[in-house]
Amino acid sequence: MLKYHPYLLLVFSLLALAACNKKDEIKYKNPALPTEERVEDLLSRMTLEEKFWQLFMIPGDLSDGKERYKNGIFGFQVATKGKSGNSAEQLLDYSGGGAGTETAELINNIQKYFVEETRLGIPIIAFDEALHGLVRPQATAFPQSIALAATWDTAMVSSVANAIAIEVKSRGIRQILSPVVNIARDVRWGRVEETYGEDPYLTSRLGVAFMSQFEKKDVITTPKHFIANVGDGGRDSYPIHFNERLLEEIYYPAFKAAFQEANAWSVMTSYNSLDGRPCTANDFLLNKKLKDEWGFQGFVISDAGATGGANVLHFTAHNYAESTEQAIENGLDVIFQTSYDHYPLFWEAFEKGMIDEAAIDEAVRRVLRAKFKLGLFENPYVDVTEAEKGNSSKAHREIAKQAALKSVVLLKNEHETLPLNPGISSIAVIGVDAEEARLGGYSGPGNNPTSILDGIRNKAQGKVNFAPGCGRETVEFVTIPAKNLLTIDGKENGLKGEYFSNSELEGEPVITRIDKRMKFGWTLFSPDPDKIDYDCYSIRWTGKLVAPETGTFEIGVEGDDGYRIYIDDKLVLDNWRKQTYQRKTVAYNFRKDKTYDIRIEFYETIGNARFNLIWNIGVHDDSNRKIQEAVAVARKSDVAIVVAGIDEGEFNDRAYLSLPGKQEEMIQKIAATGKPVIVILVGGSAITMQNWIDKVPAILDVWYPGDDGGNAVADVLFGNYNPAGRLPITFPVHESQLPLYYNHKPTGRGDDYHNLTGKPLFPFGYGLSYTTFEYSDFSFSKAQIAPNETATVSFKLTNTGNYDGDEVVQLYIRDLFASVARPVMELKGFNRIHLKKGESRTVSFDITPEMLTMLNEQMERVVEPGDFRIMIGASSNDIRLRGILNVKENN
Repeated sequence: MLKYHPYLLLVFSLLALAACNKKDEIKYKNPALPTEERVEDLLSRMTLEEKFWQLFMIPGDLSDGKERYKNGIFGFQVATKGKSGNSAEQLLDYSGGGAGTETAELINNIQKYFVEETRLGIPIIAFDEALHGLVRPQATAFPQSIALAATWDTAMVSSVANAIAIEVKSRGIRQILSPVVNIARDVRWGRVEETYGEDPYLTSRLGVAFMSQFEKKDVITTPKHFIANVGDGGRDSYPIHFNERLLEEIYYPAFKAAFQEANAWSVMTSYNSLDGRPCTANDFLLNKKLKDEWGFQGFVISDAGATGGANVLHFTAHNYAESTEQAIENGLDVIFQTSYDHYPLFWEAFEKGMIDEAAIDEAVRRVLRAKFKLGLFENPYVDVTEAEKGNSSKAHREIAKQAALKSVVLLKNEHETLPLNPGISSIAVIGVDAEEARLGGYSGPGNNPTSILDGIRNKAQGKVNFAPGCGRETVEFVTIPAKNLLTIDGKENGLKGEYFSNSELEGEPVITRIDKRMKFGWTLFSPDPDKIDYDCYSIRWTGKLVAPETGTFEIGVEGDDGYRIYIDDKLVLDNWRKQTYQRKTVAYNFRKDKTYDIRIEFYETIGNARFNLIWNIGVHDDSNRKIQEAVAVARKSDVAIVVAGIDEGEFNDRAYLSLPGKQEEMIQKIAATGKPVIVILVGGSAITMQNWIDKVPAILDVWYPGDDGGNAVADVLFGNYNPAGRLPITFPVHESQLPLYYNHKPTGRGDDYHNLTGKPLFPFGYGLSYTTFEYSDFSFSKAQIAPNETATVSFKLTNTGNYDGDEVVQLYIRDLFASVARPVMELKGFNRIHLKKGESRTVSFDITPEMLTMLNEQMERVVEPGDFRIMIGASSNDIRLRGILNVKENN
């Protein structure tokens, strides 16, 4: 028998143990093992620094130094062509970035570093925005989300999402920060354009159609913003105080469907607070509701910069470290920031042991689970040639056009003004929006977007006469430019600012500096949070003012009082009191090139301050002339098409819903020519029209129609396509009616005001067609069912007009008697149906127990016995057929 020396036996044993350990070390890299086993193995090997960086996401790349990322990172929002990897500008400016192949190559190189050069080889998740198309060059711009909602067509939305997913994944991007499934019940909110409208059922169906296509392709979707992102007055990120019933009935359903039907693997929190707790650090919302009750297995990310929001926005944490502790322990998994340089603010809580270790591990576990789910450990790279095939696709542009066609809503069409005769001899096209081809919020540059003007020119056989008109903005004052401000010695542009830590300009200033531009927005912070309290300070600016023109002009301030202005030591404007935000100016006689001594004093006692030093020198409002030019163009044409638009977007909420600038005046004057006027509305939300709606015979809402929107709009105008879009939001008569939505509960009294109706201008679900449809032969498969049974309602739909076209049939239900107040009606089904003229079709909806379910007083989901009114219509205000379905008592 062969014998070994004891020393050799020891060596062999150690080698065997080493081999065993080596095999154990690569356990998380073994794709044959269950995901959870791989996750736990990798987690057990991670240092605290490595764990932190898996919970930190930023815009960037490796251009600022690989050594910074030696501990890994969750992922980057990547832009090419030298964009800095750590700037907020990159995050917010989506015009940058390179071609699809450049992005794919860059992401592959980034992955190569993390996979091959970091200790554990954990790949990143490259992420970006793709609300209605990837926000980068060469990517197709599809119609804005609200336009997709106006199609009322889940198959169309799926086609759009599939195309976007192809373009996204081909570049190596594996997570999109989309879609927005917030419910838009107040159309003053600037982000209505990003949503699918006001109804939880419509939003759920369209959201699931959108997200499913990405998740099937292993691209993570991130529905947002959990749970709501708009509060009182339609203001973005305002605090909400919704009770549990309202959340369950209106605001949760779309998110719940996202996770349980579309399998969305991420979610973004909202900036605002829910009942006093920031949504980014809300144990009830993130841990109890989302993760425990709904069983969400993915990861939760903050909105950009929101993790510190508990400190800087909501004042529920003393500092960033405490904000981080609260967020991670209350259910946030990933901190989304706009710069690498921010990481020390959040690392402090990890480094000091402030966060429960189990909470950290659970957050990291969720991120690692997602990376294994995406197959990134086995296949971190993409085929660059696929990016070339997947972007700038003609097929995708055609999908964008079809979506635009289906999204157009015909709001008014008196005297059969539309469609136009293709042989019309001359057409006036008026409005800056006719040639701008705006794509809407969270858009990239698009692929050669076709403007409405070019679309009409492409279609019209006659002459097209264009005038830009007055535009969307009328400028009355401008901020005084820095070149017209000088220090006392005249050596530097700007004014010397002396900042005091009291409201009385007393004592020594705590800050002295030169301010180049006298326009400030201290809405979240003081001028210097380290030296000045947020809500109590005063400032004195001194220097010289140089007049660029001779004449009597207005000079003053737009912002919070109190303030006063001295010119040549004479008090010319005195508003030294606290009341409100306002514009105050005074007339002053200036001489060109003369230098004046100027002193401005300002104080604040409650915070949230704005200050803008203004004058009207150099402001030459030529809007009246432009309106006259537009009227002249209309007069010499057979028909006038006025393309009018609104301004909106993130943190750009609208107090007024009318057309901005002098567009309404322009429409009225063009209508006064007696020529037929068609108004085309460009924008993503409701518009009030009481000043001009009765003066024009036809109105189209085209939203933001995407890359080929101009040609799509022209097809509708000339009858090559019969519009059938429907409103996903309610259009009010006036802002004073807001919030206004169709599925409200009984009022207990009446809807009207003393001096205005309570009804909308255009109701939810509304939209006209060039043809007409008849609804008939309503019937139930059975008129009485048990609570757990399904009934089918059927009817005949007939195209009775002269054009082929689509009809969007809508199913609404009302519970006629219940233990708690129920909505006057609820959308529970819809179907977009194409019929040739004269064609009929039988249409059916299954009435399932889920459609009849409600929350009782105990917040239990039940189907209560009783009568339900089943309504079939063309809008929420146009019910064509109805019947009673009875739910009997359980035996």
